[in-house]
Amino acid sequence: MLPRQLKILFLCTGNSCRSQMAEGLARSLKSDLLEPYSAGIETHGLNPQAVQVMAEIGIDISKQQSKTVAAVRDVPFDYVVTVCGHAHETCPTWLGNKAQVIHVGFDDPPKLAQNARTPEEALNHYRKVRDEIAAFVRSLPQALTLSSAHLRKEQP
Repeated sequence: MLPRQLKILFLCTGNSCRSQMAEGLARSLKSDLLEPYSAGIETHGLNPQAVQVMAEIGIDISKQQSKTVAAVRDVPFDYVVTVCGHAHETCPTWLGNKAQVIHVGFDDPPKLAQNARTPEEALNHYRKVRDEIAAFVRSLPQALTLSSAHLRKEQP
């Protein structure tokens, strides 16, 4: 009998870039171990540059949709991974009722790219963050349990 996949939510502010990339990477690299989801505190739409840099590595996230945590409220997550500081600070407490909440912050590609002089320079910021997220996803699920100092268990 195969072990149950861990349900994991990647949470960021707008569910447009970092959490979307994390969901796509987890689906592509770890679908045997994880059932990944992504959501935001609010919705900002799917970032076209995020879609582009993911397509460069053969992962299509163009069909994913930007959604709020309300859309996944009924999913019994094992882990919630906040990928930006704002999402970690404002993570709805009900998400952590049964899930362990872990914060693994990544830079915001649109913010990094805002002063880029060329479209290619801007995309390089997205690629850098994509590759950092990919390295984290490759370490899953072990990275979720390695350092309990970085986990906080929400009490019901």
